[in-house]
Amino acid sequence: MTGEIETIKEYRSSGGARVFAIPLRLFPVLRGYAYLVVEENEHPPTFTLIDSGSGMPESNADLLSGIQAVGERLDRPIDFSQLHRILITHGHIDHFGGIAQLRHQTTAQVYIHELDLRNLTNYEERIVIVSKHLAEFLLEAGVSAPLQERCLELYRITKSLGRSIAVERTYEAENYCVGRFEVLHVPGHCAGHVVLKLDNLLFCGDMVLGHVSPHQAPERLTHYTGLGHYLESLSKLEAWAKDTEVAFGGHGAPILNLHQRIQEIREVHQERLKRVLAILEQPHTVAEVSRTLFGEVNGYNVLLALEETGAHVEYLYQRGLLEIANLEELKNTYRVVPIRYRRV
Repeated sequence: MTGEIETIKEYRSSGGARVFAIPLRLFPVLRGYAYLVVEENEHPPTFTLIDSGSGMPESNADLLSGIQAVGERLDRPIDFSQLHRILITHGHIDHFGGIAQLRHQTTAQVYIHELDLRNLTNYEERIVIVSKHLAEFLLEAGVSAPLQERCLELYRITKSLGRSIAVERTYEAENYCVGRFEVLHVPGHCAGHVVLKLDNLLFCGDMVLGHVSPHQAPERLTHYTGLGHYLESLSKLEAWAKDTEVAFGGHGAPILNLHQRIQEIREVHQERLKRVLAILEQPHTVAEVSRTLFGEVNGYNVLLALEETGAHVEYLYQRGLLEIANLEELKNTYRVVPIRYRRV
């Protein structure tokens, strides 16, 4: 994306908290938000940062200037040293990478869900393990050898930008309550994804976005991800946050009708599942299905399309709607070979 970074917007909760949406240049082609929540009714006032950006230089600069700009609006200088807590919605680098720059500037305690804890504390280990799972997935998906290498290289390059970060607190250990924030675990997009509720406001990370359906990857890559978990979490969230008036995502504009947006996302996946079933009237690999679903894509979007397709194929296969067409080939070798699926 190009153009000037947008200005900070302010919102208020029904309980009087002031919420500042700080726009960030996360990566060259990705923008998003961190949120600074100021509870002036507390004594002393409490400052909570929700997500921290990617850790890229532009993202860090935007976060710093955003905090300073909030101070100007509050008529008092504030900086990272005044933060009380940093609440991370999930363990993806564009949401927690900025913590690295804050470590020497704040004593704020960092919170993450237990299932994403190692994403932060053992980041380098995660890259190695997921890379191995991803290589096997790409082979089974029928991706050509040159494209497998490009996808793995893209994954490693983008993920190598982060590093391990210490974490003080986990949501489960805190009984899913941090100060006045209520917490709900919603696995699917990420294993340890949580949403945070404060009065009538919801901070939903990448669980629900207003402009796109959040990316899905097959559970075989990471436990507690996958489309099945995600759809279950949507239903859980819909019931839990029924009194929400505004939902803030990690990317895009605020959501003013959460129920409607959840239903729209469900419909996206139901339509995609129908298309996958129609394509698999004849045997195909995941890579072949992906090309039909998403057409020609480039760069990192190739990997995203393959993972999204893999999540939908996995969902249908787990529920007995697909079978493996080349089972004899798999049975007669110990090597990983492309799998061809077909509709039952």
